[in-house]
Amino acid sequence: MTDAIRAEGLVKRFKGETALGGVDLAARTGAVLGVLGPNGSGKTTTVRILSTLLRPDAGHATVAGHDVMREPHLVRRRIGLTGQYAAVDEDLTGTQNLVLIARLLGFSRASARARSAELMERFALTFAADRAVKTYSGGMRRRLDLAASLVGRPALLYLDEPTTGLDPHSRNELWDVVRTLVHDGVTVLLTTQYLEEADQLADDIAVLDRGEVISRGTPDELKARAGAQVLQVRPLEAARLERVGRIVEAVTGSEVRSGEGAANASVTDTTVMPEVVRRLDEEEIAVAELTLRRPSLDEVFLALTGHTAETVPAVGAAGAEQSERTHA
Repeated sequence: MTDAIRAEGLVKRFKGETALGGVDLAARTGAVLGVLGPNGSGKTTTVRILSTLLRPDAGHATVAGHDVMREPHLVRRRIGLTGQYAAVDEDLTGTQNLVLIARLLGFSRASARARSAELMERFALTFAADRAVKTYSGGMRRRLDLAASLVGRPALLYLDEPTTGLDPHSRNELWDVVRTLVHDGVTVLLTTQYLEEADQLADDIAVLDRGEVISRGTPDELKARAGAQVLQVRPLEAARLERVGRIVEAVTGSEVRSGEGAANASVTDTTVMPEVVRRLDEEEIAVAELTLRRPSLDEVFLALTGHTAETVPAVGAAGAEQSERTHA
C-alpha cells in the first residue's frame, strides 16, 4: 500500500521558538493516521504545513504524490480540512453553506444543489437543511462542517481535533461518520489529544510531544511497547479506594494511579495477584473488580512522555498551535 502522506524532517519555528523539531510522518492510502499529543505538541502546526497553509522552515512533505511547497495548488485539490471549530456561516442555512462552497469550487448551480442535498442526507441533516446554522446543536454544526470539507470529494481528509467540545453522543456519531468515510476509501489524518479516540479510529498512530515524534505504530504495538500489564482493583465501597491503593502499591512496588473508582498499577510479575487478594481479604475489603489487562493508550502515553495527554506543556510561540478555521 502506497503512502498518501509522507513528511520528512519538518521543522517550524515561531519567533525563535521551535514548534516542530524534525517531524517524520507517513499515512497509508485508505487508512487513518492518528497524530496523538497534548495541546502545544505540534499537531495543528503539522496539519497546517500538510495543507499548504504554512511553509516549513526545513524538511519536505508530499500529499497524494505532490510536494506541498512546489505544488500547493495540486495538493489543495486532493484534500479537505476540518479544524477544531466549525467554520460555517451561522447566518446561512445548512444548504446555503454547502451550495456556497460548491459554487466556489466550480460546481454549476444544479450540481451544487444536488451535492448539497446528497451531503445533508449523508450526515443526517436533511431535517434542518433550511434552518440557520445558528440554531444547530454543537454536534450538528460539526457534522455540517465535516460535510463542507467533503463537497469537493477529497481523497484525503484532515481532521484537526474534530470532537473538541462535543458531548459523548455527538462524538460517537462523528466517529461513525469517519469509519464510513474510510470504508469508502478516504485517507484520514486525525489529530487528537483523546486517547480513546485514537484507539477507536486509528490504524496507525504517531505520538507527538513537544514538537517531536516520540513513538509510532499501531494501537496494539504501542500498548505492547509499554511492556507491563496493569493490575486494576475497584473496591465495592468507594470510601476504601485510598486503602486499596496503599495495599496495591505495597504488594507491587509500583506507583498507583487512581481514577474512576479504581486503583491501577503497572506489574511485570503477575503472581502478585494472589497476594493482593490475600491482603484485601485480611482487611475485609470487598472488591467489585480485580483484573489484569493490557495498558490503555493513556497509560502508554504516560509511559512514553512522563505526563498525561491532558498536561499542557509550554508553547514557545503564541499562536503556534492555534486552530486553522479554513477549508482547504
